Amino acid sequence: MSTPGTTVLPDGGLRSPGPGLITLDPDHTALLRGLDELLTGLAARLSAPEVVGPPLLSAEGLARLDFFRNFPHLGVSAGRFAPDALDGLAAGEAPAGLPLRPTGYLLPSATCYGLLLSLEGRDVGEEGLRLSAAGRCFRNETHFDGLRRLWGFHMREVLYLGTKQGALAHLEQGAAFVQELAGRLGLDLTRAVADDPFYDKGGSRARLMALDPVKHEFSAPDGTAIASVNRHRNFFGERLDIRAGAEGPAYSACVAFGVERWVHAMVLAHGTPGRALDRLREAAA
Repeated sequence: MSTPGTTVLPDGGLRSPGPGLITLDPDHTALLRGLDELLTGLAARLSAPEVVGPPLLSAEGLARLDFFRNFPHLGVSAGRFAPDALDGLAAGEAPAGLPLRPTGYLLPSATCYGLLLSLEGRDVGEEGLRLSAAGRCFRNETHFDGLRRLWGFHMREVLYLGTKQGALAHLEQGAAFVQELAGRLGLDLTRAVADDPFYDKGGSRARLMALDPVKHEFSAPDGTAIASVNRHRNFFGERLDIRAGAEGPAYSACVAFGVERWVHAMVLAHGTPGRALDRLREAAA
């Protein structure tokens, strides 16, 4: 009678199912889960309740947010097989050769979009509203590169909607948290201005960004951006009629973390997943 023991992966480990697709082994999975738990510390610090965003976003809603003007290359559409393809599927035909019909929905490319669209027409009050959420996001990248650039990845965000000063304070607290957590984890991050605004790059808002940047990224030594602080001004408040009481259209801001990229940064900094896990456990103690 054999004694149950730890399951051992086959020689060579887990294979990649395709470009931009990775199945995390137990060590990398433990890093992902542990890091996400540490990242929720920002939500706890800011008293942001945890919510779960929608798995799909309407194309019409994203169009109103200038998503397609800004990121036409990133969208991953959700399609369904046309009725006349079902018989072929049942008969064993290859799915790749059968017609798809658009559903009018896309897979999320960022966690905050679903939260913002869910607040359309709401008044968050002058005290403001904070929400925390983690979701699987998808991007049609030009190329893929390990955990640095994937078809699908986990993004945790802490979103604020309210006053202009509240949005600025949210980002200051978020940036301080990123640097504090990086220090505990032994990560050396650099902060720099990023160049992908949430709104039409050809408009006056985009020109204003050149004078008043709205996004800063925190990057590992190899250039991988693992976190960002994003100030949206009152763009989403205006587009979605989200109000902050007597202050008018709400200002919004979010702090975003690419969790797989944090895993990458930990292994880069500490050499192996095992040593990265040891440092994670020390930081969490």
